[in-house]
Amino acid sequence: MAETPDVYADQFQLNLGPLGCTLNFQVSGANPVAPGVPPPIERVATVRLSLQHLKAMAFILHKQIVGYEAQAQVSTGLPVDVLRALQIRQEDWEAFWRP
Repeated sequence: MAETPDVYADQFQLNLGPLGCTLNFQVSGANPVAPGVPPPIERVATVRLSLQHLKAMAFILHKQIVGYEAQAQVSTGLPVDVLRALQIRQEDWEAFWRP
């Protein structure tokens, strides 16, 4: 049996199409770059799946995270600048994660 890869990613890209989607997981470069120069990004894994599978995963991930945070009595937030970079409004973020 082939060895299962174990990867770390700090970025992702989602591509949707009428018949499925592709998730590209990426990791940022280790060294600082000059201002105005895009940082090097390495793709570490690609996962292709149906839209139905993606929606089921999104539902289960959301349910698991909300359950964990309730049990552990923690709330995992994102800094405002990250929300801005992802084009997520603060009120949308809070409404999505509200139990």
